[in-house]
Amino acid sequence: MRRVIIMGAAGRDFHNFNVYFRNNPDFRVICFTATQIPNIADRLYPKELAGKGYPRGIPIEPEKKIAQLILKHEVDVVVFSYSDISHNYLMNRASEVMAAGADFWLLGPKSSMIKSKRKVVSICAARTGSGKSQTTRRVCEILHEHGLKTSVIRHPMPYGDLKEQIVQKFSTLEDLDKHKCTIEEREEYEPHIIRGNTVFAGVDYGLILKEAEKISDIIVWDGGNNDLSFYKSDLHIVVVDPFRVGDETNYHPGETNVRMADVVLINKVDTASRSSIELLKKNVKKLNPRAIILEAASPTSVDNAELVKNKAVVVIEDGPTLTHGGMSFGAGIVAAKKYKAGKIVDPKPYAVGSIKEAYVKYPQIGDLIPALGYGKKQIKELEASINNTPADSIVMATPVDLRKFTKLNKPAAKIDYELEERSGPSLDNLLKKYLRI
Repeated sequence: MRRVIIMGAAGRDFHNFNVYFRNNPDFRVICFTATQIPNIADRLYPKELAGKGYPRGIPIEPEKKIAQLILKHEVDVVVFSYSDISHNYLMNRASEVMAAGADFWLLGPKSSMIKSKRKVVSICAARTGSGKSQTTRRVCEILHEHGLKTSVIRHPMPYGDLKEQIVQKFSTLEDLDKHKCTIEEREEYEPHIIRGNTVFAGVDYGLILKEAEKISDIIVWDGGNNDLSFYKSDLHIVVVDPFRVGDETNYHPGETNVRMADVVLINKVDTASRSSIELLKKNVKKLNPRAIILEAASPTSVDNAELVKNKAVVVIEDGPTLTHGGMSFGAGIVAAKKYKAGKIVDPKPYAVGSIKEAYVKYPQIGDLIPALGYGKKQIKELEASINNTPADSIVMATPVDLRKFTKLNKPAAKIDYELEERSGPSLDNLLKKYLRI
């Protein structure tokens, strides 16, 4: 029996355990390690999920202890199981693990993808923040126009009590409160719910799939970060970002996604330079000559333009895009310029707690506030950082309306963006072709 540690971030790691290591007599998982997301280390993967071989559950340790854990437990294999990290970072981790004496593994599609009884469309990406969410919404819209019932299965974000999050179903906005969702979860689930899509998420994606299949003609996988799909796909769409040309060959597992894709969708063509778009297209063709390439835009709209024009504004952007996604700006900055803000106020001097720390950890972040909210304390720090910033109004480019669970002292203009196809075969025709609908 080989002794194993799974390196993760409360998502892919649990899935890899469930589909490959749980009830596998050849391996003994000593622990998980955790990084990227705050407050997920020093927990326990519960016995209810771990199976009969782990009557006490499985510990979750901080990743920084990996070498010490390998030596202490005489570990044979370390399985790397999280996403949106550079190839350089990945090999740094591999070197650390091998220097401590263990093998370093990655699980590929055959070992980690589950086959569905339904047709599956997977929406993945080369990097976080490329535009998966609006692409998924557009795909669901088209499928509904064909009279098909869809369920969206979202990449895991199990930041709470894992025993209560084995299978989660979100059909109403009240379900978000019921499951005590974080800002990050609300950002992904709420736009779907408003459009009448049922969203499934949780921890055990085998059980989740069975529940989704009961009410669906088509399963739509809505990926997180740039992770691989958890399910075998009938149509694999991968979104790439012309503002990060080169990342499609330098990030894991984004490069794998591009190489596997049936369709590569170049997003943001309305704001990126044509030279960047053409270079990205050239890179994609080198990686995957058989892929169909589409171009699309994500134009912004605003509900209260008068709160932007000629005003001093503080901009709030999607958190993950700016943190491990590596972007310095997002739709909020684009919208503030489009709607002619008088001034974009730098919020960094006024940030507190973990929001202030984010600027140190991710120094590329520009003059904006990342909407981080993984727990009550962090939401309060986000609220204080926004309220402390001396501005006339807020440009809020988060998919969810922060006013629902924060008390803000300034009026806000809410920014929205949807996918707009620009060139190449239509998504409608591609869905008909690959799904035979």
